[in-house]
Amino acid sequence: MRSGFSDCELQSINAGLRQDVPSQILKHPSQSVRLSLSSRGPLHSTIDTQFKYRISLPFPPNLLEKMASKKLLVVFGATGVQGGSVVKSILGDPNMRAQWTVRGITRDVTKPSAKELEALGAETAALVKANLNDPSTLKSAVKGAYAVYAVTNFWESQSAEVEKAQGTAIADAAKEAGVQHFIWSSLLNITELSKGALPGVTHFDSKADIEVYIRKIGIPATFFLPGFYMSNIPGSNLARMPPDQKWKLAFPIPASAPVPLLDTANDTGKFVKGILLNREKLLGKRVYGATEYLTLTEILNQFKELYPIAGEGAETVELPHDVYKANLGKYGMSEEAQEELLQNMRLLAEFGYYGGDSLDESHSILVDKLTTWKEFMSKAPAFADLK
Repeated sequence: MRSGFSDCELQSINAGLRQDVPSQILKHPSQSVRLSLSSRGPLHSTIDTQFKYRISLPFPPNLLEKMASKKLLVVFGATGVQGGSVVKSILGDPNMRAQWTVRGITRDVTKPSAKELEALGAETAALVKANLNDPSTLKSAVKGAYAVYAVTNFWESQSAEVEKAQGTAIADAAKEAGVQHFIWSSLLNITELSKGALPGVTHFDSKADIEVYIRKIGIPATFFLPGFYMSNIPGSNLARMPPDQKWKLAFPIPASAPVPLLDTANDTGKFVKGILLNREKLLGKRVYGATEYLTLTEILNQFKELYPIAGEGAETVELPHDVYKANLGKYGMSEEAQEELLQNMRLLAEFGYYGGDSLDESHSILVDKLTTWKEFMSKAPAFADLK
């Protein structure tokens, strides 16, 4: 784990240690050694009543101020797709890294994705264990935070009640902790948008209900609404299909339906970075997280342009609703989940994923270039070796 000092500062400290500290302590460090930081004076050692040896390390006078001035960003779901993108985006930008410390929240700090985040910079990223179903663990998770990025996973429980309990518990803990910028991963209320025509898109409606609660309790907040995951298309909706094994883009909606695409793993963090940099402008506002709207026809045409050999004979297919649901059933999805995802698809064609709203205002806050559909396809494992 890194210390937080620059390489130059570490070299200076190490040189001082070699000159000033008895060799037996350097060879056999133990709990009898206390390291303390001093902003003035040369490196020195003193006898301490509690510790056998105390070492004071010199560092630039403004380092304490710089460390103290950093704001803490707490990221829930840090090892997931959205949260992981946020952590990587902040720690991967030297300017943001200089302003922010990141605390990633996860249920399991031992899994590989957690270790990957730790490796990005242990001096600025700490992984903390917390359980969204146990509100008592959330107070310590958000303690000292200036900003919080919060996301919940409906599909883990497939229960609106569970998701709403989790989301409101995070918001309550953040409110109590005095968080100044709460960023909620939200979605539109489709029952309201469709005037009751699509009442079953529960994973949208439950997140929208949490947004209503967040607005009600008065915590300073911005709402990030991720678009349609690009990762859901390769090998799934766009795949080789019988009877001819040609590539087909199959959805239960017309090919003219616009889809707001998002490379969630790479670009969620880019939007959140823009939100953090534009706090005052965006309090109480929604940010639509999508690169662009593409129709199903455009999605397929770009596939054919990128892979002309594989794309020969490729076509869009509008699946009958019962066939679409039956296909989901083959993967073990319940009838309720099948109907929910069908209504989710119908949303795209009948009312618009974002109700027809433009992406321009949301793009105006961005610092980084978003990933295009062609760029995403070029790295998609399902399309590996295609020509």
